[in-house]
Amino acid sequence: MKVCIIGGGLTGLTAAHALSGDAEIDLFEKQAVTGGCLSSYTFGTFSIEKYYHHCFSNDTAFFSLLNDLGLSGRLSWRSASTGYVAGDRIYPLTTPLEILKYPFLSLADKARLAYLVLRVRSINTAELDTVTAEDYVKRTLGDGVYTSFFVPLLNAKFGENRHDVSAAWLISRIAIRSDRGTAGERLGYLDGGFCQLIDALEGSIRKKGGRIRTKTQVTTLRRNDTAWEVNGETYDTVISTIPPQELERIGGPATGPIRYQGAACATIGLSRDIAGGIYWLNMKDPAPYGAVVAHTNFIPREQYGCHIVYLASYFTGSLPQNADRQMIGDFCRRFSVRPDEILWSRMAVDPFAGPVYTVGYRSKIPAYQHGGLFMAGMFSLPNYPERSMEGAVRAGHEAAALVRRNVLHG
Repeated sequence: MKVCIIGGGLTGLTAAHALSGDAEIDLFEKQAVTGGCLSSYTFGTFSIEKYYHHCFSNDTAFFSLLNDLGLSGRLSWRSASTGYVAGDRIYPLTTPLEILKYPFLSLADKARLAYLVLRVRSINTAELDTVTAEDYVKRTLGDGVYTSFFVPLLNAKFGENRHDVSAAWLISRIAIRSDRGTAGERLGYLDGGFCQLIDALEGSIRKKGGRIRTKTQVTTLRRNDTAWEVNGETYDTVISTIPPQELERIGGPATGPIRYQGAACATIGLSRDIAGGIYWLNMKDPAPYGAVVAHTNFIPREQYGCHIVYLASYFTGSLPQNADRQMIGDFCRRFSVRPDEILWSRMAVDPFAGPVYTVGYRSKIPAYQHGGLFMAGMFSLPNYPERSMEGAVRAGHEAAALVRRNVLHG
């Protein structure tokens, strides 16, 4: 039985890992390396993800995959502090005292926000799928909390799409990040980087006879009487992990478009810490990036020999020209960074970084199975209302289970 998997991100690799050995696997990835948004840069003595990543305490499917690959022992848990940048000043927002001192929310606003965080896990997000985040926050917390606290977050994540984002996403976002203490949010990271997960998945697939074809874009997909033709080669079934509209463009089923946005992420090596020891800084004022993620205030800089920060930006349509220069230039001005303090920089751009979780998104999620073809990815149900590595692994496993049941054993 021959299975084609389109896309070598975490979902595609997970599905290939689950099926290899029982089926003849061909995985097609258009980039030079697999991993998708979980791919990494390598700098001689260390690797660092092109886009910031961490896992959460409830990521059970992800933990099971790590265990299966012999990587569980490398998972460490650390506290991640947060803050806001406003008026070129950093405001820590990790401890209760720091939150009380934050000047852009009234005491009543802070009390309402704290009450929401305390009860967030009990809120039924399915009921919020058709409610905008804007309407929900204004109704439950007031205009002040929305304008001063949530607008910068929504702008950073969704830009011009922020008015259409569902409250289901926002509440899920808060809930997934509610495992926290006075030292900050509790997050997991693989010592040595998540590149180890990608390498282990590749190794497992190849060891069981699977083929991974990098630098190979799928351009044609066609169904004949008994099989699928992918770039002219015949397969019994196909698992696609690329956006539904991209699959339709090359010959796949018409399931309806899912609105996607792109991500542009600058990774910078620095000679000093610019974030005051804080891991995650949200930008309250307009900037060409929505957050500064100081990776080495989460993972010790000794593993890298320098301080590392990410400048995270999302976009719709085309990325502005010279976006990297604009982002780094603003960063240097805002944080008083001299050119000689930048040791290196890299820019990663993905035009399909993830879906925009607009109101009514749940009804637009395509089913896994469409005739003899299967679809899974960031658009799938396990990644809604909030996408994560856990969701990517679950989607890959669920698609593989359906292939096993309906094709291999059907």
